[in-house]
Amino acid sequence: MSRRSGGVIGDWAETQRRMQQTQLVQQRQAERRRRDQQAADRQQREAEARRRTEHIEAEVAALQGLLAAGCRAPAFRMAGLIRSERLEPFDPGTLAHPVPMPYLQQFQQQSTGWTLGSNRRAQAEREAHARYTRAWQAAHAAEAQRQQQLTAYRQQYDGWAAEQLAGVRAHNSGLTELAGALRTGDAEAVVDYFSAALYASAAWPESLPRQVAAAYDPGARQLVLDWELPGYPVVPEAKSVRYVPSTGQDKETARPVTQRRALYRDLLAQCVLLVVRELYAADEFGVLDSVVVNGFVDAHDPVTGQEAQLVLATVSAARSAFTGLRLEQVSAIDCLVEGLRGQLSARPDQLTAVRAGRRPEEVGAVVSHGGHADRGDEEPDLFAMDPIAFENLVAELFRAMGMEAVTTQRSGDGGVDVEALDPAPIRGGRIVVQVKRYRNTVPPTAVRDLYGTVQDRGANKGVLVTTATFGPGSYTFANGKPLELVPGAALVELLHQHGLRGRLGADAAATVPAQRAAEPSGDHNVLGMSWAGRVSLDVCALVCEGGRVLSEDHFVFFNNPRTPDGSVRTHAHAAPDKAALLVSFDELPERADRLVLVAAIDPEADPHADLAGFTDARIRLLGPGGEELGRLEVSDGRAGETALILGSFRRREGGDWDFVLGGKGYPGGLEPLLGDFGIEVA
Repeated sequence: MSRRSGGVIGDWAETQRRMQQTQLVQQRQAERRRRDQQAADRQQREAEARRRTEHIEAEVAALQGLLAAGCRAPAFRMAGLIRSERLEPFDPGTLAHPVPMPYLQQFQQQSTGWTLGSNRRAQAEREAHARYTRAWQAAHAAEAQRQQQLTAYRQQYDGWAAEQLAGVRAHNSGLTELAGALRTGDAEAVVDYFSAALYASAAWPESLPRQVAAAYDPGARQLVLDWELPGYPVVPEAKSVRYVPSTGQDKETARPVTQRRALYRDLLAQCVLLVVRELYAADEFGVLDSVVVNGFVDAHDPVTGQEAQLVLATVSAARSAFTGLRLEQVSAIDCLVEGLRGQLSARPDQLTAVRAGRRPEEVGAVVSHGGHADRGDEEPDLFAMDPIAFENLVAELFRAMGMEAVTTQRSGDGGVDVEALDPAPIRGGRIVVQVKRYRNTVPPTAVRDLYGTVQDRGANKGVLVTTATFGPGSYTFANGKPLELVPGAALVELLHQHGLRGRLGADAAATVPAQRAAEPSGDHNVLGMSWAGRVSLDVCALVCEGGRVLSEDHFVFFNNPRTPDGSVRTHAHAAPDKAALLVSFDELPERADRLVLVAAIDPEADPHADLAGFTDARIRLLGPGGEELGRLEVSDGRAGETALILGSFRRREGGDWDFVLGGKGYPGGLEPLLGDFGIEVA
């Protein structure tokens, strides 16, 4: 049966109809997916707005509950400052185990066979005895060396333990003397003790300022102090956040001015009451009969326009009137103003000051912590400078370097103290700056937090400025990232270069880092490092006792060019060397028993490189005059590894140093390598 000619047209029409249906289904599915995506996006934006609102509400709740939470914090006690005399026990590791001695039967069993004749059996026994004798002599020599090493290690431990114990006892003796001075009502001791109590208090959030100037009146047994209060921006300006679908934007609902002012006044009252509570709680020696607290803010006086300390709250609280208060349950404002007859600004948001009570300078010698230290024409001490003034100084430094820079608000700054804009093309951009007025080494966690802030803010660069120093862990983490670390010595140098003033501590010489001290003695060696391939490396050294570096300052690398005593330092190299270190072996610390040499890929030169190109490597040992004394071969690198232990010089009995080949590689760069030697990397 033949098909009609119209059947072809019908098939075509049916195909077209099916295609149209398919397209319609696809269009409907696409529209449904679009609506679902829009709904999901809206839900996500609404959820984010709710999270922001919850965060604001949590901030406000924390401010409202400051006093109640502070009352739950443990009281400061001098006993908490006492250091334990319990030290890490002596642990010689493998040196504690004697070398196993061989016994004759081991060698006789290896040499006995049933096919041997009597003559050959006797010969085998003589050979076995000879092997046993050699093995016994080697084991005996190894055991003697173990005992010598164990004795030396024990002497090193005993010296370290004696030094640690002496430091602990000196510290504890100082606390005993302080306690005695407190019992006699010594004014300086009283101020130091209670200032420490306020600074060490667990009741104060880190976001709130801690600046105090105090004096003690022994006759009245009264402590008088000025205490810095948080600024008005600590209270969130926004009340809630809502997502508006029609505009696709978040909309903040402003907190009413009257509500924000009320929250701020309540917070100031809580702060003053909490200071009084912390002081009386810490008074384990019974030296306080009354306390005067003047709460101030650093701001521009609205009358004169000059910077000033404006007192917004003040109270004179006798112990007898304060002891019976249940601060967890009081209304802070009513308690301060009505119960204790203190004063609180009616409009602290407008910097309306109140008349201060007795001031520290009216009592006698004032001890300040965190106050201004600009004395006449002297360089201001950065350690003692007011935190706000220090941040302003850093901002002024950035402006002197040709950038735009402003300080941020004291709270809600997201970990940013100064915001700067570098107008330079290519290398410029937005910079976030954190300022740490520390005396001790800045922990690597601070550098890690700065990196998170840079990413969250979308900044081009992060800068961490401190009055202290950074350890190798911080520099290692920062390497290859858009971070710059400015230690105290470099900060002082930058200030002076740009016409600004600042010093570290009372002695101007303190601005010179200890590493600049000694130049090498004539008895030193240069270790010249060379290798084949174009891989770019950083060659570093660790001064160790056993498998642990003596301290972070004893890791010599590009950002720490020498040890504190100058016995190991980076050195200019000449062909054929590609890197060099200078070592004065005789000047290494007495307890150091090895100098470990390591190499790591330079991530700035090539972040994707590994040590596969590190071949034909060697170390040239050079004398003081540059003469070559010998060559030391080191292991080649391997693919996938980015850091390598080249080897170590180990101190032998008599003071000689032998080189032991390394070879252990690390795929994660310097971070895991340093971790094996006891250096924390952020």
